[in-house]
Amino acid sequence: MSATTAPTFPKPLNLPIPEEQLKEINEYLSTLTPEQILSWAVEHIPDLYQTTAFGLTGLVAIDMLSKITSNPPPLIFIDTLYHFPETLELVEEVKRRYGRDVHVYKPKDCETVQDFEKKYGEKLWERDETMYDYLVKVEPARRAYSELNVKAVITGRRASQGGSRSNLPPLEIDNTGLLKLNPLFAWTFPFVEWYIKENNVPRNKLLDQGYRSVGDWHSTVKSGEGDEGERAGRWAGKKEKTECGLHVDYFAMKRKAEEKVRFPVMLLETMC
Repeated sequence: MSATTAPTFPKPLNLPIPEEQLKEINEYLSTLTPEQILSWAVEHIPDLYQTTAFGLTGLVAIDMLSKITSNPPPLIFIDTLYHFPETLELVEEVKRRYGRDVHVYKPKDCETVQDFEKKYGEKLWERDETMYDYLVKVEPARRAYSELNVKAVITGRRASQGGSRSNLPPLEIDNTGLLKLNPLFAWTFPFVEWYIKENNVPRNKLLDQGYRSVGDWHSTVKSGEGDEGERAGRWAGKKEKTECGLHVDYFAMKRKAEEKVRFPVMLLETMC
């Protein structure tokens, strides 16, 4: 689709977006660069935020937005309480570099690891990984979306990351109605690395220490020789796991979690 035939859309878009219009939007956005996608989104998408764990793709989007607008979408960071110190240092560096505030959300009613483990026991990720993902990532994110009136989020997902992301479109709607914008959906990792270096974008120090992708400290290891995939080292030993919970069926995960919260013995029976 050439620029001369580019469709026009309401500013802002009227939500919810009909399926046919979403298809038309994606056909158009698929012809644009990430910067152009972000520029379009800033003009067209209401109540737009950026959720980020400050991975490389998210950092590229933050840097691009700093050059596109003086009023970029607000940032949301989910502090699972189990991030590496280097990740938390990066958050502060980004705040200083770009003059940004960050909305930080933690597991409900927990400020520290001790608070969380008092409620749910130690190493919940080993005993019930789905429950862990819900409590430290999904519930805080959904609480943020509700409290901040978020209608759309910018993500750092890319098709080349594989797994369920292989057929990623520029714009999608999840089963809660939340819009998810994936501005770098078509970029491969070498493009991301090139942009980071070319623009001197801050990055996690762990990436210089053998880590290829950084998540919680207990489920992230250095990628070994021969490891494949851009997210090598995440969820070590669990080849079937490709998502942390933020991009899976929210209602199914919530239902399972609520059942276990109602019957806490299901969660705590293996603590002793």
